[in-house]
Amino acid sequence: MKKAIYAGSFDPVTLGHLDIIERASHLVDVLVVAVLENPNKKSLFTVEERKQHLELVTADLPNVEVASFRGLLADFATEIGATVAIRGLRNAIDFASEYQMYLINRKLNHQLETIFLAADEEHLSLSSTNAKEIAVFGGNIDFMVPEQVRPFVVQKYQEMHSV
Repeated sequence: MKKAIYAGSFDPVTLGHLDIIERASHLVDVLVVAVLENPNKKSLFTVEERKQHLELVTADLPNVEVASFRGLLADFATEIGATVAIRGLRNAIDFASEYQMYLINRKLNHQLETIFLAADEEHLSLSSTNAKEIAVFGGNIDFMVPEQVRPFVVQKYQEMHSV
């Protein structure tokens, strides 16, 4: 059984993330979408909230599991028995940083292979950061985040502004 891991912050999950998840799920038997718990990063949503959002948007993908982890991707891949890491690429800048991570992950875990999936043209400008920057000012994020997640993003910023 081929098991892969697609890890990220997913803060919030975007339509670009969802596209990579859907496409990767067709390449492997099991795809674990893993939320990285990074104490060095200030997140809009908690790890549990991000996991819940991912579970909502992947509910119709039977071979997708949602998890979270803290630490190194290479170690978590070993822990769950994943031999493939899926990484999405929007541009050459993404490739440069992702290729460095590929090299590091190979040193840390020789069994972990990386598959790079190019972003679909309509998702090239999408990022969680861009979605948050638009949402904080009440802008329309319909083209950026899955329909199921939009209310959570809007509500989070409304709560922050009412404090």
